[in-house]
Amino acid sequence: MADPSSYRPKPGQIPDSPGVYKFRDEHRRVIYVGKAKSLRQRLASYFQDLAGLHPRTRTMVTTAASVEWTVVSTEVEALQLEYSWIKEYDPRFNVKYRDDKSYPYLAVTMNEQFPRVQVMRGHKKKGVRYFGPYGHAWAIRDTVDLLLRVFPVRTCSAGVFKNATRTGRPCLLGYIGKCSAPCVERISAEDHRELAEEFCDFMAGRTGTYIRRLERQMMDAAEEMEYERAARLRDDIEALKKAMEKNAVVLADATDADLIALSEDELEAAVQIFHVRGGRVRGQRGWVTDKVEAVTTGDLVEHALQQLYGEETGDSVPKEVLVPALPDPVEPVQEWLTARRGSNVSLRIPQRGDKKALMETVQRNALQALGLHKTKRASDLTTRSRALEEIAEALDLDSAPLRIECYDISHLQGDDVVASMVVFEDGLQRKSEYRRFQIKGFEGQDDVRSMHEVINRRFKRYLAEKEKTGEWADGETGLTEEDGRPKRFAYPPQLVVVDGGQPQVAAAQRALDELGIDDIAVCGLAKRLEEVWLPGDDDPVVLPRTSEGLYLLQRVRDEAHRFAITYQRTKRARRFRASPLDDVPGLGETRKQALIKHFGSVKKLRSATIDQICEVPGIGRKTAEAIAVAFAQAAPAAPAVNTATGEIMEDEANAEYAADAGPETTAGPAGEPVSAGASDERRGQET
Repeated sequence: MADPSSYRPKPGQIPDSPGVYKFRDEHRRVIYVGKAKSLRQRLASYFQDLAGLHPRTRTMVTTAASVEWTVVSTEVEALQLEYSWIKEYDPRFNVKYRDDKSYPYLAVTMNEQFPRVQVMRGHKKKGVRYFGPYGHAWAIRDTVDLLLRVFPVRTCSAGVFKNATRTGRPCLLGYIGKCSAPCVERISAEDHRELAEEFCDFMAGRTGTYIRRLERQMMDAAEEMEYERAARLRDDIEALKKAMEKNAVVLADATDADLIALSEDELEAAVQIFHVRGGRVRGQRGWVTDKVEAVTTGDLVEHALQQLYGEETGDSVPKEVLVPALPDPVEPVQEWLTARRGSNVSLRIPQRGDKKALMETVQRNALQALGLHKTKRASDLTTRSRALEEIAEALDLDSAPLRIECYDISHLQGDDVVASMVVFEDGLQRKSEYRRFQIKGFEGQDDVRSMHEVINRRFKRYLAEKEKTGEWADGETGLTEEDGRPKRFAYPPQLVVVDGGQPQVAAAQRALDELGIDDIAVCGLAKRLEEVWLPGDDDPVVLPRTSEGLYLLQRVRDEAHRFAITYQRTKRARRFRASPLDDVPGLGETRKQALIKHFGSVKKLRSATIDQICEVPGIGRKTAEAIAVAFAQAAPAAPAVNTATGEIMEDEANAEYAADAGPETTAGPAGEPVSAGASDERRGQET
């Protein structure tokens, strides 16, 4: 625990102007970001008597080891910079709203030649029109099913669309009239895009004009005695009205507004947002957060606005935002929202009428969401705390291991040897910290040696970064990349877990000893009997089967195994796809697998004779000769396969990643890990 007076700035050093400040811990990790109208007054409030601080603020300042600030011109700039830094550094002591579930959107991919209507979750993509979010995916599908009768826009996947184009036959929706079938050129790309734009206009609330137009067309068709066409238009109008009835009118003046309500206690807060467009509720979402700092209701509203509109521009920001309390001061926030929209935005508290009544409904939803969240999470918090305490007691640690790293080795009969590193903080997955390694110093099924190499490379990098910054005591930013982000491998764990028994644990401990690291505990979890092994002990630690500590270790170990084997399978699949065997006519996937299984690797298959290849069941002499010719003709500079080894070349290996991976590392000069990064959007996704 640090003494705040040890890093308190000198009197007069802090400017009396607007700015944004960062508190960092002893490892130079940013733990809190804040903004202030006057940096001098705000920062002085943190360095008063600890007894006078809010408990969570007291925890933050005693965890921090340094403070730094950036001066800006206006409070609006401070608001923008604060949002950017919170998003970049993910500080543990800032208010961070978490979705209480993953909300689906109705999306129209206007960035494609033939726009597609589909259900989407996750990050928004450029060029895609979004409507929602909705409470349930089935609600979107019901609405789309009604609207496709009137707006037969494409809904099929890229694979189905491509297959229909190739065969010249549309899918079922094309036959029943719920798709205009652009795949077989029943409609031009321009007309299909116009259809998609009409669909978007209807979903955006511009419904009255379109229905009136259909009614006029129906009357004209009836007068001209085109009764079949008039009946179809009548049914289209009924379908549209039925779709509209799913969203009742809540504001009679066709208002576009977002309503934000909060329910909070001393520890947590829940926020509910209703999106009203054209007077109808078009979407709803909810977030929850831990109150890890002393915040008012206005502060919570400000953080919610930052998270809600930080990535939005134009019409995505409504003309009116109704809130339960105004941020203090409110002017910079209102100016920021106006800049995001491009026109004036009203931020206010509803006082009477329909808007106040609707706000009360949103408030009831927030109250219910907080109660439900507490019911779900109470056991989780207790369980995680108990699990960490049981691990600390079983392994004789000084304190609970708040950061646990687990390593696993994966290969196929000695080929494509890879390793994974997964991180759990406070008993929860920290997927942005996941790492993966290629083991290329040797070949063979030597998990012990592989484990030693991985631990050595990971902590050698940690020591190198630690040495560069002089134990992080000089206040420099040596632990950040050129773009200001924290470097990889910068933070040490309290506990290293390896997937394996006594040999793997001994290898991991030996690697740490060779590097002179003596403040990190090591243990292993053997799969057969789920025994916990400690370095130097002849007998394992046996935790009860009902132990929460054992359950947490199993989760960590299983996640490391999943992460490693997913990466290993992806590498193997790429190697097969890029293999010279692809050029052999008549050689399918089954016989390719049989060849690899028989010889163990592409390298050994390459060096085999024609007679040896003929020994594989199902491989005749003619096919064996074709295989030998394919390997002989493989170009040395092939982009995906090194023809000398049959393995993926380094550039290709670093260029492609599995969908759920963090950065991988490959052996660099003198065994140093050379990291190949992965974007935030792809970190930790499941496959």
